[in-house]
Amino acid sequence: MSPAVPRPAVPRPTATRQARPIRLGPRSVGALALVSAVGVVAFGWPLIAGGDSGLSAHAGDAPWLFAALLPLLLAVAVATIADVGLDAKAIAMLGVLAAAGAALRPLGAGTAGIEPMFFLMVLSGRVLGPGFGFVLGAVSMFASALLTGGVGPWMPFQMLSMGWVCMGAGLLPGADSSPSSRLRSSRGGPIRGRRELWLLAAYGAVSSVLYGTVMNLQGWPYLGGLATGVSFVPGDPVGDNLGRFIAYCLATSLGWDLPRAVVTVLLSLALGPAVLKALRRATRRAAFEAQVTFEGPKA
Repeated sequence: MSPAVPRPAVPRPTATRQARPIRLGPRSVGALALVSAVGVVAFGWPLIAGGDSGLSAHAGDAPWLFAALLPLLLAVAVATIADVGLDAKAIAMLGVLAAAGAALRPLGAGTAGIEPMFFLMVLSGRVLGPGFGFVLGAVSMFASALLTGGVGPWMPFQMLSMGWVCMGAGLLPGADSSPSSRLRSSRGGPIRGRRELWLLAAYGAVSSVLYGTVMNLQGWPYLGGLATGVSFVPGDPVGDNLGRFIAYCLATSLGWDLPRAVVTVLLSLALGPAVLKALRRATRRAAFEAQVTFEGPKA
C-alpha cells in the first residue's frame, strides 16, 4: 500500500472581536437625516413664522411631535439593524445604558445644571457609534422623564437634543481603526488614552452648553407676550430675533449650562477610563460586527 499523502491544511476562519463603533449604513444615514430634519423644523420654525401665524396656538403641539418622533426613532433602530445585523445583545445593551442614564439624571435633579447623565451619554455615543447613540440618547431621556415625572411639552424636544448629543459623540474623529474609516487621528490610528479623554471632555463641555441653548428654543418663542428686550417678536427679521435669543440665553440659562459643562468635564476625566474600558469590553463580548479572518494551522 502506498503511504497516505497528508492533506494540505485548510485555514480556519476565526472571528476577531474588536471594540469598534457600530457603523452607519445608507439606511441609517437616511433615517438619521430624516429625524434630524424633523427636529430642526420643530425647533426653528417659529423664527421664520409670520406675525399673523397664530404662534401661541401652536404652543401645545408637542404631543404631535412626540407621536411623529416615536416611529422615526424606531426607523433609525430598524435601519441600523438592517445595515449591520444587530442582535438581541445589542438591544439589551441599549436597554441597560438607557436605564443607567435615566437613573443618573435624578441624582442632580437639574439643580444648578448638575446633570451627571451627560458624561455617560457622550462616552456611550463614542463607543457605540452615531446611529446607536442617537437612539440611546432619545430613549434615555424618555425613560428619565417617566422616572422623574418630567413628562411635558418639553419631553420630545429633550429626546431630540440628547439624541443629537450622543450622535455627535459617535462622529468624533479617531473612533474607528478599520481601513475604511475616514475618521482617524493624525497618526493614522484611533485616538485613545489621554488624548481621547480630553477630546470627549471638550466635546461634553460644548455639547452641554449647546443642549441648553437648543432647548431654549422650545419655550422662548412662546414668551413673546412678556414684551421685554429679550422676548421673541413674531414677524421680525430672523437676525433681530436671534439677537434677542442670545441675550435671553445669557440672562437665563447660562447659569445652568456652565455648571452642566463643568460636571460633564470632571466626570469624563475622572471616570472616563473605567467607563470606556467597560463599554469596549462589552462590545467585544457582544461581537458587534465581528470581522472574519483566516488563520493557518499551528505548528
